[in-house]
Amino acid sequence: MAGTESEPTGARDASLPARAKIAVTAGKVAAAVSRKAGRGSGSVIGGKVALRLDPDLLATLADHLDVVLVSATNGKTTTTRLIAEALRAAGPVVSNALGANMPAGITSALAGGTDARFGVIEVDEKYLATVARDTHPKAIALLNLSRDQLDRAAETRMMAEKWREGLQDTEAVVIANADDPLVTWAASSCKKVVWVAAGQAWKEDAWSCPACGGVMQRPGDDWFCQECGFRRPNPHWALQGTHVIDPQRGAWPIQLQLPGRANLANATSSAAVAAVFGVSPQVALERMRSVSAVAGRYDVVQYQGRDIRLLLAKNPAGWLETFSLIDGPPAPVLLSVNALDADGTDTSWLWDVDYERLAGHPIFVMGQRKLDLAVRLEVAGLQFHVVDTLEQAVRMAPPGRIEAIANYTAFQQLRKVVAG
Repeated sequence: MAGTESEPTGARDASLPARAKIAVTAGKVAAAVSRKAGRGSGSVIGGKVALRLDPDLLATLADHLDVVLVSATNGKTTTTRLIAEALRAAGPVVSNALGANMPAGITSALAGGTDARFGVIEVDEKYLATVARDTHPKAIALLNLSRDQLDRAAETRMMAEKWREGLQDTEAVVIANADDPLVTWAASSCKKVVWVAAGQAWKEDAWSCPACGGVMQRPGDDWFCQECGFRRPNPHWALQGTHVIDPQRGAWPIQLQLPGRANLANATSSAAVAAVFGVSPQVALERMRSVSAVAGRYDVVQYQGRDIRLLLAKNPAGWLETFSLIDGPPAPVLLSVNALDADGTDTSWLWDVDYERLAGHPIFVMGQRKLDLAVRLEVAGLQFHVVDTLEQAVRMAPPGRIEAIANYTAFQQLRKVVAG
């Protein structure tokens, strides 16, 4: 099914129980019909049909795999891809490579048919405990928690509590970001935790202590609560400049094609995950070098004679990281924001983004909620043009590569336009 990154279909399908075989076949048919009708990849509807016929299908499909689950507000699709590339050094991998990360999409990916050894699975934050229960993972990577889709997802403190309660009995090795107090609180109930100093650029959701509600003290990279003593654990792995520092204090260079500090952090967490499966940092990081784009993210495409770099930013933390890697002024910047169900219909988060960082850039605004964004930019004192189409923005933009930053559905729409 679409969204699967796996080896060719092998004997695995033949060994499935009869009910699972029927469910997998029905799911594949539903996915194919959806694709033929032009309604997307079919991964979600295929998984829904398959699970309706066999509610235990996800557990059945994961039973033969060494599973890694990856969850976070930002970076989980990229980190999933990096881990998958690293683990291929030890055997074939199946992964929901295109980001269909709820149980239906995950089931669809694993049902693609594989004799894989590893399952590397991106999981939506809300469904992490459920998917962990069904797949019995060997490792779980927890990267960060921040506000996102507030009309759908729980408040960040509540999400951390759900993780904490849902994962406290897991036998998995939990690889957790020690620089995020919410992630640390969630992981601290687990039996086996590997702490990674991966950094936290966006701190606005982590100023109150998740343990007692007190005010967090955050001197430099450290953090602690004076009221209850909850504090940053000592990391086993760390990102130091452009090197991964392993538990033996070995330093391994990171040489990614993917831009930005956030991806250095993703690579550090990925190296720590790979080590759980016996893949050395040297081998893991070398394999990660081959990743140049992830589901269209960071792609530089040609459109009407112009270079356009496609960048995804879904929430304040993501926009902050994205602003740190775009070309400096006077590079033109296109911003596109929608508020469809997949984005979250509440756009109040626009007021939390530091758009003042775009001063000096020629700015073009489009998307379903372009007027909401225009008001925000007006308040920020920025000069901008509201446009209806990418073609119009390209015609008006001054020379130079265009940095196109969009939230989820707006990003997918841009990809379709540039693909012709």
